[in-house]
Amino acid sequence: MKPWFDTVAIIGVGLLGGSLGLALKQRGLAGRVHGAGHRQTSLDAALERKTIDAAFLDARASVEGANLVVLCTPAAMVTDKLDEIAPACLPEAVITDVASTKADICAHAANRWNAGRRFVGSHPMAGSEKFGPEHADPALYEGRVAVVEKGDGLDPEAQRAVCALWEAVGSRVVELEPAMHDALVARTSHLPHIAAAALAVVAGRAGSESKPLIGPGFRDTTRIAGGRPEIWRDICLTNGPAIEQALAELEPLLAELRAAVRDKDEEALMAFFEEGRRMRGELADE
Repeated sequence: MKPWFDTVAIIGVGLLGGSLGLALKQRGLAGRVHGAGHRQTSLDAALERKTIDAAFLDARASVEGANLVVLCTPAAMVTDKLDEIAPACLPEAVITDVASTKADICAHAANRWNAGRRFVGSHPMAGSEKFGPEHADPALYEGRVAVVEKGDGLDPEAQRAVCALWEAVGSRVVELEPAMHDALVARTSHLPHIAAAALAVVAGRAGSESKPLIGPGFRDTTRIAGGRPEIWRDICLTNGPAIEQALAELEPLLAELRAAVRDKDEEALMAFFEEGRRMRGELADE
């Protein structure tokens, strides 16, 4: 059975928020969608794209009367927005977010609300290097994984509603505790983006002579480096310990590879690339 939300408030009307608004409206999951943002130009674009039905520069005003609130701001802004909107939310409202880090946000929510809290953290693993409401896509969440917080202290009804929300827009829900989520995505999402950015920097610093030699491999590997820098800055700031540990795990691998290249160690090189091929097949092949 599909969930139904009379009024949905989406805080942040960019790619993720706009895509969710379109998905809810096109699937008949919401009666009315409010959108809140801090730039009128973005709100006007969202209205023109019909991702929202009403626009608000005041986030608190946008959540009044909403029975679902979704925070689609950068990770570093979520806790402040939670504090801002909490007094205006209906007691029965379900509140969630889309940030790709969870431990700090969910701990903050747990401190603000007692057991039975209606905020349930989530992270739909969808996105693009493109951004802004003009790129909103109602199919953005189809076939993607959406992580939903599990753990003590959550209101069971609210947790089920958040799971149902992401399933209704086409995602496959995985329930994880926030600390486990952050440890895993540091390795599967955050470290790959850092590596892609580093590869782009290394090639770019080689000078303009490298440009004619850029091929599909470089473009595929570095595509995600085209994402918004402020989003990835905030991810590093809000998931620092897990990302630092992931980098610590990468560094000795690179050191071993460097030594194998220097020493022309055929066996070590073969073993490295064979393990990479095998691990990629186990983790990512469909």
